[in-house]
Amino acid sequence: MDSLENSSSRDVPGARKPVLNKYAFAAALLASATSILLGYDIGVMSGAIIFIKENIHISTIEVEILVGSLNVCSLFGSLLAGKTSDLIGRRLTIVLAASTFLVGAVLMGFAPSYPFLVAGRVIAGVGVGYSLMIAPVYTTELSPATSRGFLTSLPELFITLGILFGYLSNYILAGLPNRINWRIMVGIAGAPAAAICLGVLAMPESPRWLVMKGRYGEAKKIIQKISHTMEEAESRFQEIKIAASGLDSENSSQFSGKGVWKELLLTPSPSLRRILIAAVGINFFMQASGNDAVVYYSPQVFKAAGIHNKRHLFGITVIMGISKTFFVLVSALFLDRFGRRPLLLLGTLGMVFSLVGLGLGSKFLAENNSEPTWAIVLSIIAVCAFLSFFSIGIGPITWVYSSEIFPMKYRAQGTSVAISVNRLVSGGVAMSFLTIANKITFARVFFILAGIMTMATIFFYILLPETKGKTLEEIEGLFEARPSDVEN
Repeated sequence: MDSLENSSSRDVPGARKPVLNKYAFAAALLASATSILLGYDIGVMSGAIIFIKENIHISTIEVEILVGSLNVCSLFGSLLAGKTSDLIGRRLTIVLAASTFLVGAVLMGFAPSYPFLVAGRVIAGVGVGYSLMIAPVYTTELSPATSRGFLTSLPELFITLGILFGYLSNYILAGLPNRINWRIMVGIAGAPAAAICLGVLAMPESPRWLVMKGRYGEAKKIIQKISHTMEEAESRFQEIKIAASGLDSENSSQFSGKGVWKELLLTPSPSLRRILIAAVGINFFMQASGNDAVVYYSPQVFKAAGIHNKRHLFGITVIMGISKTFFVLVSALFLDRFGRRPLLLLGTLGMVFSLVGLGLGSKFLAENNSEPTWAIVLSIIAVCAFLSFFSIGIGPITWVYSSEIFPMKYRAQGTSVAISVNRLVSGGVAMSFLTIANKITFARVFFILAGIMTMATIFFYILLPETKGKTLEEIEGLFEARPSDVEN
């Protein structure tokens, strides 16, 4: 229902696009940096878990609980983040996210036993949940329409960079004694968390949240910094005031999200219901794709593909990390140019074919003792392709889409619902992946995932309208008509 954009920043044929506002870019960069914490954990645990299992002698089920507990517990952080950010602000919620993860990382690094290790991941998981919800919301509320796709996809870029750093940490520290290497791997995640806590002090508060709280003077100063002209800033400020005026008929200046849960979940309007279905759907399919599980358990996947040397395993995961990072960057740079739908549909279709290829390669390797080179190469290429297509489509676009489609009144808590589904599915997949694969083989798991992504492609094609270049208030209007009636 709100818009930080005025007509001069819209896509007009033949008009020169405005230069990316450096102040808005810097703020979005700092906010999105919280996502590096999840990425590092995903990447580093793929290798650390091998040494943890050898050092403290835990079973396969205990491995799945340890790995998946962070994702499941991030569900609670995501649910709490909506209300928290409405009460204390977007900026302080980012500080809370980073500091909570810092405590969890330190506890994991010094854990004397398995229960302490799990406790550390539980605490870190809550911090991850907060960060995954608040970074896209904050960035969306600060970004103009012409660069919102790029800026709001930055969290996925940082997740991918974190995964790459985790892989590099595995590769570099693998040679240390098993009782030490995994502790350093998981413990050093506290360093970026501490840096983020300090960096957030230089960030502005969301002008929309300030207006919701009646702090118009502070909001106006920030809007002036993220605008190209004073006229544009004044227009944006007035638009936000108008949008915020309907938040709470009794006292809009003290808005705290009261009544939002009821309207969002129990009595939504038809357009709000479509928005919620779209946001929950894209987050569900993002994790039902199995991406996090493939990354977490990539060494085991490659072991099944016939690669047994640990250094070789970690070397291949570094290549995977570089590939993911490259394609996330490509997506971020072209998201505002080509739109959400084309890249999303391209990515999911590519994931379908990659998973089919990975399933075929895994099936042949499982049924033949000779482990031919071509099947191993096919499996490696298929995994890299799967992660690359994820990174160019559903990976970054999920954060962009689910944070930009909610009206201002429902944005924080609506996004928290969608991200909670994301975390719940991610945890469920991570905590069952190895058990299911051991029972029905990796090949069948990959074929099932290919089927799920086929359904995702159909869902996206039918229910998700294009939002490229639209102001935040125009996006709400896209869902007032049936998705099939919206011009794509």
